[in-house]
Amino acid sequence: MATAALSPATASLRLKPFSSTVRFLSLYNRHQPKPNKLKYQFIITPPHHPPKLLLHFNHLIGSTTDRRCFSTVVSAAVSPGEVAEKSKTESIEGIVGEFRKRLRISEIKGGESEGLDRLGQTLTVRGWVRTLRVQSSVTFIEVNDGSCLSNMQCVIDSAAEGYDQVESGLITTGASVCVEGVVVPSQGKKQKIELKVNKLVTVGKSDPSFPIQKKKVTREFLRSKAHLRPRTNTFGAVARVRNALAYATHKFFQENGFVWISSPIITASDCEGAGEQFCVTTLIPSSKEVIDSPADAIPRTENGLIDWSQDFFEKPAFLTVSGQLNAETYATALTDVYTFGPTFRAENSNTSRHLAEFWMIEPELAFADLNDDMACATAYLQYVVKHVLENCKEDMDFFNNWIEKGIIDRLSDVVEKSFVRMTYTDAVELLLKSKKKFEFPVKWGCDLQSEHERYITEEAFNGCPVIITDYPKDIKAFYMRLNDDGKTVAAMDMLVPRVGELIGGSQREERLDYLENRLDEQKLNKESFWWYLDLRRYGTAIEYQKEMLQVIHAEKILADSVLSQYNINSIILVLIVLFYLVPHAGFGLGFERLVQFATGMDNIRDTIPFPRAPGSAEF
Repeated sequence: MATAALSPATASLRLKPFSSTVRFLSLYNRHQPKPNKLKYQFIITPPHHPPKLLLHFNHLIGSTTDRRCFSTVVSAAVSPGEVAEKSKTESIEGIVGEFRKRLRISEIKGGESEGLDRLGQTLTVRGWVRTLRVQSSVTFIEVNDGSCLSNMQCVIDSAAEGYDQVESGLITTGASVCVEGVVVPSQGKKQKIELKVNKLVTVGKSDPSFPIQKKKVTREFLRSKAHLRPRTNTFGAVARVRNALAYATHKFFQENGFVWISSPIITASDCEGAGEQFCVTTLIPSSKEVIDSPADAIPRTENGLIDWSQDFFEKPAFLTVSGQLNAETYATALTDVYTFGPTFRAENSNTSRHLAEFWMIEPELAFADLNDDMACATAYLQYVVKHVLENCKEDMDFFNNWIEKGIIDRLSDVVEKSFVRMTYTDAVELLLKSKKKFEFPVKWGCDLQSEHERYITEEAFNGCPVIITDYPKDIKAFYMRLNDDGKTVAAMDMLVPRVGELIGGSQREERLDYLENRLDEQKLNKESFWWYLDLRRYGTAIEYQKEMLQVIHAEKILADSVLSQYNINSIILVLIVLFYLVPHAGFGLGFERLVQFATGMDNIRDTIPFPRAPGSAEF
């Protein structure tokens, strides 16, 4: 026995393959035998005819199905100037509806006219109630959909459909609503337009215990409500700026010919050599009994050590601290690449500058030296900052007014000013001559602290970004190219106001013997880096410049008369190609620090949706 019900659809649907909207519901007895045959046919009239739908079913006697199904046949025609947006996409028998971009508050109130060009239009707004003000004749409901900082002020009176929801107290802060109305000029001064409500629908009510009300709360409190804090002005703006920076990051590298590489999250090597990694293991039970599992259940060798051969990867494995080494492998094949993904560091630090889980942007450039690396880093930072200033104006005004006074001017200086370049030795000398009392004493060979970096960029150079080069080898990673002095490496750090170090990079060590020595010096297991060393064996590790010229002259491939006709730099480039030498360089940028730099947020835990730190792994 089959029951069919046809009725007009009452909701506006985001789909328009046909000219009308109908719903079809079929319920079948679960326990009756399967049908041998089920045929159906849809006959839809063209858009210029009245909506019509015919459904024909042919069932053999006694045929049913052993399951219950609910299916919706949807079609919605939208005329060329229609503003109403479709909200739902459904499919039947392989027909998928057209996806339609929803109309956002940012589009309604955006542009130079701030919405005045839409006066008289009937629009539908969906979002969450920020505030509700009930007056004698009308009620003002502020609705925000997250697309921008501004709310849509909706004015509703007793004549509107759904006004009873206001009277009954169903509409409260935090509730989700769907509002249909006409755009009219606003009587208030805070906005130029408002929505005169014709129809109000409560999509989801909010309990009175909703913790984010109009009153001000601390950011520390909001970290404990990370699942709700995006509904505040501050964290909504941070999320949008973070999104804009991510978009601009991909756009910059794609426009400059880079290839995006997905670097692994699980690794057996330590890129930075600091040993602050999270271990990944299945030796500890992963079921619900993990809390009660005894320590002696972990398999051990005869010597009492952990038997890693019984682990999932048959050796120790960790969450990655960087995708750089993996990016280098693809740079030696695809020339210019970049990674953009999550990284992890088990540093037991509770400062406002550290996260246990963070995102890194790490480009690698083949046939490039430290100068190319610095040029790329500078161009990248200026590009993404300019993008935010041009495309997030409302949010940046908010940060300028409420978070950090002068942030727009500070970011504009980054875009417009030339960057300063100085060596580490000169930077130490500058700090010593400053006579400023620092918490951490300064001497050659020390790792510069945030207070040193901020003094250099904020005070010594009046807010101009500074790139410091040629750091002592003992405070830098093993993969950085050793300079001729044997004491420093071809490294660079970019310092910016308020944050300090934002970008760290280097020319990579392409000489195999030098690289092996650096691994030995830092007591790192070379067996874990066998594949990284292979890059130097296969097409990367012939001696550089001087040695190559000696080989060329020795074999008389180029005569002296030919050499004199060409610029020496051009000859070196040719030699690089001929002998497969691939000097390469790259840098890393902590994405959350970039967000912090662009928004002025004091604590880095407020720049990522769900911060991970010592003792904190909620949500």
